[in-house]
Amino acid sequence: MDDTQDSQPSDAPSRDETAAEPRDSDDGRFDAVRRRIRRAVEMLRGSNVDPENYDPDRHGNLVTFDGLDGYEEIDRYWVNAPFAFVSINRDPEENKHVYHAVEPQLEEYEYALLEALFDDIRDPLVYRQDVDDGDVESVLADELREHLERYGAEVDMQTFYKLFYYLYRAFRGFNKIDPIMRDPHIEDISCDGYDLPIFVYHDEYTDIETNVSFGQDELDNFVIRLAQHSGRHISIGDPMVETTLPDGSRAELALGEEVTPRGSAFTIRKYADEPFTPVDLLEYGTFSVDQMAYLWLAIENNKSLIFAGGTASGKTTSMNAISMFIPPRSKVLTIEDTRELALYHDNWLSSVTRDRMSEGSDITMYDLLRSALRHRPEYIVVGEVRGEEAITLFQAMNTGHTTYSTMHADSVRTVINRLENEPINVPRAMVQSLDVLCVQTLTRFEDERVRRNKTIAEIEGIDQRTGELDYSNAYSWNPDDDSFEGGDSEVLDEIRDDNGWDQSELLRELQRRREFLRYLWDNDVTDYRRFTAMINEYYSDPDAAMASIDDGAESELLPTD
Repeated sequence: MDDTQDSQPSDAPSRDETAAEPRDSDDGRFDAVRRRIRRAVEMLRGSNVDPENYDPDRHGNLVTFDGLDGYEEIDRYWVNAPFAFVSINRDPEENKHVYHAVEPQLEEYEYALLEALFDDIRDPLVYRQDVDDGDVESVLADELREHLERYGAEVDMQTFYKLFYYLYRAFRGFNKIDPIMRDPHIEDISCDGYDLPIFVYHDEYTDIETNVSFGQDELDNFVIRLAQHSGRHISIGDPMVETTLPDGSRAELALGEEVTPRGSAFTIRKYADEPFTPVDLLEYGTFSVDQMAYLWLAIENNKSLIFAGGTASGKTTSMNAISMFIPPRSKVLTIEDTRELALYHDNWLSSVTRDRMSEGSDITMYDLLRSALRHRPEYIVVGEVRGEEAITLFQAMNTGHTTYSTMHADSVRTVINRLENEPINVPRAMVQSLDVLCVQTLTRFEDERVRRNKTIAEIEGIDQRTGELDYSNAYSWNPDDDSFEGGDSEVLDEIRDDNGWDQSELLRELQRRREFLRYLWDNDVTDYRRFTAMINEYYSDPDAAMASIDDGAESELLPTD
């Protein structure tokens, strides 16, 4: 976390959190006393600390973990080598999993040093204006070395790097949840109150309890700190904040016990370092190649889409991924409450809502959408429609703008009902300007939690006899065998007619896109920069791109990193 605010002393790890396990033997107690005496002598005579790169083979392991009694360790992996790793343990009797974040343990003298260092280093490190983000680690190491020499403390490399880890974690990391935030397998982090275990959503083990918790003062301070570092204010008078953290993660914060009786709370939805591409969605089985080729052709031909689904169904992820099919020179404008969308697109204007400051007024999605139309974008991407901005969005559709957005709804009929009724109230005649509706679900298949595109529906218009809005399913997911089934498509017929193709030409265009996507999938093109470059290559010269695939000229077509 790139911190510019003053960290509270409670950010330092507590003695219970870091102290090594006590020794039971008399010899162990005498050894500890002798070490403290040696430290006192060293403090009197001065020291010369010369840190070197940490080498576990020479300096020993910084972290060790012997497992949990009664549990079976089923997974272990580094999240911040050599400082922190994660151990996943299972209780065989209750079939319960526990997520154990393992960090360095501190001896008593190391903890005493850390307390002193925390106060002495905080101000120079936090308030120095000449420190670039990339230089923080070297600056912290220099400050640590200088202060240890000033104290006259002789320390070995293990102690030096333990101190370095906890200082960096406090000043530039995420305190106790730093290992969790660094874990690429974690999607959500939930803290429900004081002294309660934090829960995480793991992409393999789903909802799982951790060994991390916060006391009252440290949790209050941590929630305040999260708000400050994202440029927001939270207080007992204004105890709830929705914000985006500096790394892009979404956070819901609550302070005190007024609105959350169990104490301060937070939920963090982690921001993926690299956005998902259509190839990722194919790899995870969310879409089939046929569906993705259909969506590519629809986006290329300016068809408007909405992605619907429940919480954590992958709506925004899918919308962001398919936006990579937008032609490269088109003007794109995105509108969001919290920053989530990441497009690798040159002609892209990003806008985010803002709460009222000390002066002025709120800037809402409705305001941004009205302003967006004056920028004359070809594609408008709205994070989520929930209120009055939906009418403006559908007005944009009716005036020739291609729009994409998401909604919370679990079926096509629910989407239509939500659009037509309070608080959105889009007239039925305007709803029919929507071309495609994708409904996603988070479900289980063969005991695994999976995300699937349940339906790709096409809005066909108003039935003149009944006055109801008609729709048909172009693709449907079959949960019995985890397959996707296709049907007739009026959208494809419109694309065929608009381009002056006959049916064979339409099928040829779909087949070319299937082959191209299959090629990208087979070659594991999941980096969004490479994927977008490949799509742009296709737009630039489709025949040359397809010829390269047919000839197997992978080195010519695939861009280098």
